[in-house]
Amino acid sequence: MGNGIRQLLTTFWIGGMWVVGVLVAPALFGSLDNALAGRLAGKILGLMGWVGIVAGSYLLIWWLWVEGLRALRNGRFWLVLLMLVCTLINQFAVFPIIAGLKPAMVNASEGLFGGGFATWHAISTLIYFVQALLGVAYVWGEGGSR
Repeated sequence: MGNGIRQLLTTFWIGGMWVVGVLVAPALFGSLDNALAGRLAGKILGLMGWVGIVAGSYLLIWWLWVEGLRALRNGRFWLVLLMLVCTLINQFAVFPIIAGLKPAMVNASEGLFGGGFATWHAISTLIYFVQALLGVAYVWGEGGSR
């Protein structure tokens, strides 16, 4: 049963990240005005963050339960840990900064190094992209191990 839960959570977390990033967010921005699309995308990404926290925590516990301290020698354990760290950084550091900048946003084109919304959005996007690539590496390695 634990292995089945692990597989479901892996699918929900990593598959969900790719569905949201590749299909949902572009569809929102292609169909709605940018403000509404941004609010909806932010809400969905926040929910996916909570999925990541639950799934990542479970996966780490599962690896430690099954492998004990040998899990620390498994690269896939470290992929999950890095993905969880990315999730936590976005969820509890970057997303709150972005949410705080949105109401005060006067000039959305502050540039990448302006310290405003565009900068933090770029940072969040980069973190999400790294996390999604780590997810691909995790799933790719699934064929050869538990």
